[in-house]
Amino acid sequence: MEQRQQRKRDHVRLAAAWHDRQPRPGAGSGAGWEDVHLVNHSLPELALEEIDLSTSIAGVRLSRPVLINAMTGGAAELTAVNRDLAAVAAELGLAMAVGSQTAGLKSPEVAESYRVVRRVNPSGVVLANVGSDATVEQARAAVEMVEADLLQIHLNVPQELRMPEGDRDFRGRLEAICRIVEAVSVPVVVKECGFGIAREVAAVLHQAGVRAIDVSGRGGTNFAWIEDRRAGLAESDPGLENWGIPTACALAEVAALGLAGLDLIASGGIRHGSEAAKALALGARAVAVAGPVLLRQQREGAAGAKAYLERLLADLRVAMLLAGAASVAEMHRVPVVVTGFVGEWCRLRGVDLLALANRSRP
Repeated sequence: MEQRQQRKRDHVRLAAAWHDRQPRPGAGSGAGWEDVHLVNHSLPELALEEIDLSTSIAGVRLSRPVLINAMTGGAAELTAVNRDLAAVAAELGLAMAVGSQTAGLKSPEVAESYRVVRRVNPSGVVLANVGSDATVEQARAAVEMVEADLLQIHLNVPQELRMPEGDRDFRGRLEAICRIVEAVSVPVVVKECGFGIAREVAAVLHQAGVRAIDVSGRGGTNFAWIEDRRAGLAESDPGLENWGIPTACALAEVAALGLAGLDLIASGGIRHGSEAAKALALGARAVAVAGPVLLRQQREGAAGAKAYLERLLADLRVAMLLAGAASVAEMHRVPVVVTGFVGEWCRLRGVDLLALANRSRP
């Protein structure tokens, strides 16, 4: 139990350190947003106050298309982090996911570090969180623990393999997901943890009845890097430490499948409102942010996290107006030009870039 609690503490500390060392704006995050370009609309015929940020994921209405993504929980001192984030979510009308609830399920004494989210935000949208090895009973208990509206099931094979105490056997995970989808009372969102969901996996998950996917690509918090630091590795394989599909690539190729009834969330390297707008244009119904919010909370408390998210939401509104879209649905129809590495990836993976670049405006 103590090892798991220490791991949770390490993750918070090292995630903040990772984002503290990232390149400044304009240097590129690795997520690919610098290769995604929205086409300016000089006659948008819109007022900023008309921009509608509401959306929905798997039938659950969200007043804003921005989620505070899964970060932490599982140690008593982390209760304060989730309390701060839940307060910000309540004030700004944002959905929030808790971190993996394995610790709370196995050790009831730390369950409060998760329950605090629902207590502080009684009427907001909350996502529970379990791993793909969870049993049906554990999934149900996780949902009950935070009175969740949605259940995240996270996939994190590269992280587990870099973790000295991590899993080494990943057989039967799809079957476990299928059982949970059939058994729980809330819609299931399957998410990666910064390594990207490819179109082939998305198609299989859709067939299994999953109603939403968070593609969570490379470019945000790097859990391979974090686990290497935890393990004290003096030298690591850069190809494995930087493993994954850039977020823009993963989102574009999964969206191109056009899978009916499957809603997409984009996370991984979304730090600014303009990047959130690009993700919406590529097909996401919402975006999720974690590391940048955690960094502000660790430095400046709830006030810092709130100020950061307020700026992101304000800039998202501006970017939507500049693209000529009054809503999230209209963002799905604005032209978007994809170039560079992301463009080459998309071309080789069969995404129709010409169609994206020449869509008719709303």
